[in-house]
Amino acid sequence: MAAVAPPVRGGLGGPAAGQGRARVMAAGRLPPGALSLRQFLRRQQVLQLYRKILRAIRDVPAEQDRRYLKDWAREEFKRNKDATEEDAIRMMITQGNMQLQELQRTLKLAKS
Repeated sequence: MAAVAPPVRGGLGGPAAGQGRARVMAAGRLPPGALSLRQFLRRQQVLQLYRKILRAIRDVPAEQDRRYLKDWAREEFKRNKDATEEDAIRMMITQGNMQLQELQRTLKLAKS
């Protein structure tokens, strides 16, 4: 008689392996609340812009100005976090990039 191995937790197969998710994906539907590819890429652009702005703010010499700019950036992004219209989001990203460039130019002039 052959010995039967006990089931392994977290091994291949079973709900732990994501078989429940496979059914959803096999049907070609996204789970509720999932982002489309376009939305995912746009979200990445927004997060990248936010990180760039925060990195640029680190170079501001005065602590009070740094704090003000960080609070301003945080509030702007929070205020617009529920935006869903593609054109409006694209416009906000463009404006944010222009403001970032202006901040970088100002900091560069201040150093020279």
